[in-house]
Amino acid sequence: MGFVLLAGLMSGQVASAGPIVGKAAPTPSPSVTATPTPSPTAHPDDPPNTVDVPPVSTLAAPRFQLPFPCDQRWTGNSSNSSAHRSYEIDFNRGSTAGADLGDTVVAAAAGTVVISAHQGSVNGFGNLVKIDHGGGWQTFYAHLNRRDVVAGARVSQGQRIGTVGKTTKPSNSGMSPHLHYEVRQGNGYPGNIRKAAFNGATFGYPTQTLTSKNKCGGGGGGTNPHTPEKVCGSGFKVIDQAALGTAGTAYLLYNSTSGANCVTTIKKTSLGKASAVSAFLEVEKKSRVTDSGNFTYYAGPVRASAASGKCVKWGGKAGTATYTSPFEHCG
Repeated sequence: MGFVLLAGLMSGQVASAGPIVGKAAPTPSPSVTATPTPSPTAHPDDPPNTVDVPPVSTLAAPRFQLPFPCDQRWTGNSSNSSAHRSYEIDFNRGSTAGADLGDTVVAAAAGTVVISAHQGSVNGFGNLVKIDHGGGWQTFYAHLNRRDVVAGARVSQGQRIGTVGKTTKPSNSGMSPHLHYEVRQGNGYPGNIRKAAFNGATFGYPTQTLTSKNKCGGGGGGTNPHTPEKVCGSGFKVIDQAALGTAGTAYLLYNSTSGANCVTTIKKTSLGKASAVSAFLEVEKKSRVTDSGNFTYYAGPVRASAASGKCVKWGGKAGTATYTSPFEHCG
């Protein structure tokens, strides 16, 4: 299922389990002043925070969820990388090596972004987002194609923080897209890496396929009998989605056989009752196509094909909430 580079993702990293410490000076004679022992050097895979977060006393770990939107199925693997030292997980869901590029990554729990930077030349993490959740708990989201949050930002569980990518060291250009995810507590790499847990259950190391429960429910109004795949038709697969408050979700789907994109907005509230909802799709340098009106269950489908190298902008509205993406998911 997953397509993770078997070679080291972070070549050149030090294999020691703790900080690098300089040689101690020789024991001085009573008449000679001792040379101070050098301070420990930070491990490149334990990058320093760029913002400070006040310490919070927390006894238990946050209730982490899968770092992907609700109902998406992803396969995690902790063993298919020589760069892994402990309980790190690489996530994929597509059937081809590049299928996951640009897929949405969300926060596994609420917290403060303490790193949002490209770290490729330092440790191979590429575009890295690190979130501090309090009580010494942190999550790492590495190799992102793009970062949608800045250091110092407060994020909620399920909030979009970036997209799946393959950014890393310039020398490691053969890596395929995936999300490298870690849970850490305290300092001292790699001993501070903890087993990941999602929705209260420990990840089934070394490999497990899971369905995200991140920000599921909360919409009320019963269950919508329509799914984005049914609305768009056979062959379409969800590649991105955006929550429209609690009123609905806008979905972007792609058909790898026909090359067509499809957008639909699925309602979560006022089900069976006509209410304002819309969906739109815009191919770069072409006119936007929109389906808008008072619908009982969904808006769309809106379909369009993008030529090679062309990007799409998509989104929708449900209730008072709207979403408009940047031009992304380029062909």
